[in-house]
Amino acid sequence: MAIGTVMPYPGPYSPANNGTAAAPLINAWRHHWPEYLIEATGLGVFMIVAGLCVVLLEHPASSLSQAIPSPDLRRAVIGIAMGSTAVAIIYSPWGRQSGAHLNPAVTLTFLRLGKVAPADALFYALAQFTDGATGTLLMAAVLGDLFTLPPISAVATLPGRPGELVAFGAEAAIAFILMSMVLVANASARLMRWTGVCAGLLVAIYIAFEAPLSGMSLNPARSVRPLCQAGSGGASGSI
Repeated sequence: MAIGTVMPYPGPYSPANNGTAAAPLINAWRHHWPEYLIEATGLGVFMIVAGLCVVLLEHPASSLSQAIPSPDLRRAVIGIAMGSTAVAIIYSPWGRQSGAHLNPAVTLTFLRLGKVAPADALFYALAQFTDGATGTLLMAAVLGDLFTLPPISAVATLPGRPGELVAFGAEAAIAFILMSMVLVANASARLMRWTGVCAGLLVAIYIAFEAPLSGMSLNPARSVRPLCQAGSGGASGSI
């Protein structure tokens, strides 16, 4: 199963840790640290690819940006690239191992449904936020002002011209649609294998059509560090 794989609960407590407050965390780390590392790496890779795509297609100094004068077409190309990246991560051996949540909101949903242990959910979220920030910082270190200054502004997701209320509603809608798709697909043996493809298609569509409204975040771990990196000078309508 791709995105939303049910993570097993930690194994039995060892005698040395049984009964201690830290036992669930210790057991979770002992049994599932590879999955936490995979989650961190997956989102880090996604952030790096996003940064490269936006710099290449949106920076005025880029020859690729100049070759595609239509902002709508450039956004569609970015959407295809990022949707394909999401699909590649989800269906990779590592993505299949961790479930490729890549998003604290997805992890918290599965926690609420009882499909992820609380300790696993905590480490997943920490991993996602950590490498979301790491990917952004790496891009800033490599590309410098090309990445951090406007118009790229560290690929920060900010409200578009319609305003903050519209951006809030748009983000809520796309998150609801994506999570509903994941839950419905994972509940069907026939549709389960297509979950990752559907997720990638939605990412591509959202970037192409919804990004001008909110910047198309969907993912708090993807948005927090770029917003801090860009400060108040970010440009909306990217990803």
